[in-house]
Amino acid sequence: MSITYLHTMVRVKDLEKSIAFYEMLGLKERRRHESEKGRFTLVYLCPPGQADGTADVELTYNWDGDDGLPSDSRHFGHLAYKVDDIYAMCQTLMDAGVTINRPPRDGHMAFVRSPDNISIELLQAGDAKEPQEPWASMENTGHW
Repeated sequence: MSITYLHTMVRVKDLEKSIAFYEMLGLKERRRHESEKGRFTLVYLCPPGQADGTADVELTYNWDGDDGLPSDSRHFGHLAYKVDDIYAMCQTLMDAGVTINRPPRDGHMAFVRSPDNISIELLQAGDAKEPQEPWASMENTGHW
């Protein structure tokens, strides 16, 4: 029996705000499906160079809303992405008003949350960067 990874699905409350967040991470919209009958939109995003669908995040937006969002539901864990420069990525997100929940104090790992409270792990590609300020002394905010 074989198994193939397809995608990670997350429900979102504000589709455009969520797309903008994932685009800040560097993901690009790969395809979109709108269901008039089901009253939902599916947007598939992936990192550049992975448009074959092997690394998709599926954003599911219910047109009639979802009163449970954004809840602090962490039942599925998190999404993880490798980045070229963890400090630059965290600075870009912070400059856009995103809270860095677990700063990259070690030059290797950080956690942020999407507008829908999805936990996102960012990992430095290759070796960890040398610790540097303001990250090295930055405290955790909330949880991830």
